[in-house]
Amino acid sequence: KDEKIEELTDRLTRQMAEFDNFRKRTDKEKSQMYEIGAKDIIEKILPVVDNFERGLDAAADEKENPFVQGMDKIYKQLMTTLKEIGVKPIEAVGQEFNPDFHNAVMHVDDEALGENIIAEEFQKGYMYRDSVVRHSMVKVAN
Repeated sequence: KDEKIEELTDRLTRQMAEFDNFRKRTDKEKSQMYEIGAKDIIEKILPVVDNFERGLDAAADEKENPFVQGMDKIYKQLMTTLKEIGVKPIEAVGQEFNPDFHNAVMHVDDEALGENIIAEEFQKGYMYRDSVVRHSMVKVAN
């Protein structure tokens, strides 16, 4: 009888440990799925941000136009919202090239810049929390 009680107690303890591990694993998987989903949505929004920036750059000489002012306010609101959820642009121009954050698409020889310094940014890169959503496309000097 005691042997049977010990055996059942052992089985119960193992099943409780197995269930606890299952719960921890599923919680971790749920948080990873959330991160992947959020990153996917951010990737889809970034082309809209790029087009806003292009449009505002094209209308730079018309800053007094109420339409341009309204679009600038909407752009700033979008950028503030992205910043609040953890999206931030990757610094590029003047920084040292880092393949983890930058994608070099051109090379230029420029004595004014140091070795492996980014001379120009063609497309802005973004990070979501600690992971890169989109690498910066850059021109690297020397």
